[in-house]
Amino acid sequence: MYEKAGRKRWEALVPVYNAVILMRIIRRSPWWTILLFVPIVNLIMFPVVWVQILKAFGKTTTMDYILGIVTLGLYIYVINYDDKVQYNGNVEITDSTVSSLLFAVVVATIVHTYVMQPFTIPTASLEKTLLVGDFLFVSKFNYGARTPMTTIAAPMVHDSIPLINTKSYRDWPQLPYFRLPGFESVKKNDIVVFNWPVDTVRYFGDHNTVGLRKPVDKKSNYVKRCVGTPGDVFSLRDGVVYVNGKELKLSDRAQLQYVHKIFAKDITASVMQQYGIKELYRTYKFPPNLTREQLTAMQGYIVGGYQDGNGNYIIRTGLSGIPQQVFDQYKIPAADGQVHNGAIEANMTLKMAEELRKTTGIDSVVRNVAKEGEAGRIFPHSKPEWNVDNIGDIYIPEKGKSVKLTAETLPFYKMIIKEYEKNALEVNGNEIKINGKPETSYTFKQNYYWMMGDNRHNSEDSRYWGFVPEDHIVGKPVFIWMSLDKDENWGNIKKKIRWERMFTTVGGSGEPVSYFKYFVIALVGWFAFDFIRKRRKKTA
Repeated sequence: MYEKAGRKRWEALVPVYNAVILMRIIRRSPWWTILLFVPIVNLIMFPVVWVQILKAFGKTTTMDYILGIVTLGLYIYVINYDDKVQYNGNVEITDSTVSSLLFAVVVATIVHTYVMQPFTIPTASLEKTLLVGDFLFVSKFNYGARTPMTTIAAPMVHDSIPLINTKSYRDWPQLPYFRLPGFESVKKNDIVVFNWPVDTVRYFGDHNTVGLRKPVDKKSNYVKRCVGTPGDVFSLRDGVVYVNGKELKLSDRAQLQYVHKIFAKDITASVMQQYGIKELYRTYKFPPNLTREQLTAMQGYIVGGYQDGNGNYIIRTGLSGIPQQVFDQYKIPAADGQVHNGAIEANMTLKMAEELRKTTGIDSVVRNVAKEGEAGRIFPHSKPEWNVDNIGDIYIPEKGKSVKLTAETLPFYKMIIKEYEKNALEVNGNEIKINGKPETSYTFKQNYYWMMGDNRHNSEDSRYWGFVPEDHIVGKPVFIWMSLDKDENWGNIKKKIRWERMFTTVGGSGEPVSYFKYFVIALVGWFAFDFIRKRRKKTA
């Protein structure tokens, strides 16, 4: 094939150089060679190059292109051995629809993987800072784009292919972690997108695969606020974050939410909504001897819950609570009935709580502060006295720094040693072995971070599963381009679309400013300019 194109045979045998020469043969930029070695992007580049080779040798029908792609390029062997095939690379090659579409996917994948990726906010863990229904652009270059570790995967999707709900990647081969240079590091107060460290596959199609480990870059994407960076000592006291013994001062855009008890004779949802409060709860306490049938009967009314240190079920429902007929029909016992008699619970910011206290008919509004541990749930699961509002002190690992290993400290760093940094870990009594050698200390191979949601009582974050490794960091949200209210229907488009949030920045200080109108003005201006330019060309 190279000979037919006027090149030397030996040029086809030299790695990398042969790709540069191939780009000349198909009359494409030598820079295309680089794309052939970029993970994920190269999987799309190969079909693009196959199509271009076929065109350069006169195979220009749609069937030729289909055969080239379906046979994974093997159809090109026809060019090598068919004497009738002639090189026409000196003729101007026009792009076909197939090759144009393929290259468009290449460009989109490069942008998606290395520059900017769209995300949506599905959960309320950062309310009211980021809202459910916010559509974000997440920068990959702020912290440095992470090159894909999973080499064989469908482009433009994450861990599964939509509609058919099947796995979108192959587990092997995997590349080592590598990150391109960025222009900033993750800082305290940054809102960060990362892969959920403890994520395992739950379902792919009809197959239950609980416990199957995902590759790092295919774990679920989470978005939280960084409140602790490598080398910090983190603690949480009555719901307030302290770093290195000092209270962490958050950005003025951070709107922390906590569950509060509201004491009043008569509370209605409409009164709460006047203050922007939508999450209203009633809390029940049940003894540990509930049957599965009783728990199932209440399941449709439950929005959250846990078992306390005594095994009692602490269950949270919506404002309407659990109907009395459910209690009667299933003979459900109550340890204390409704825990907060004469009160309901609501999730709100401190500012909302202050305003609510001034409302006529409200006796008091008290922020919930957990005094009892939620047994077995709080990291590192070896401190029963710790809870969702009181944790610490915890040292956040820094690359190159060491910690002493004892029976008390090991639970903090066991996941790091074994899972994130891939060591063999054995514990025999008080002896700790790493890779077969007794060790009394451990030196960390990468940096780690502590992430929390601003919605402090409604966020699954580092308090439950611990540190976020550096190789799990995806990017930094920089821009909200669309925001939809899930509680509104499209018939009321003025409320369905949160116009005031469109084209606002995620970071910065002060009230967010929408740049949407400026975008519309610029877009109209461009179309007007383009229209005038084309008319002048026609009349010239």
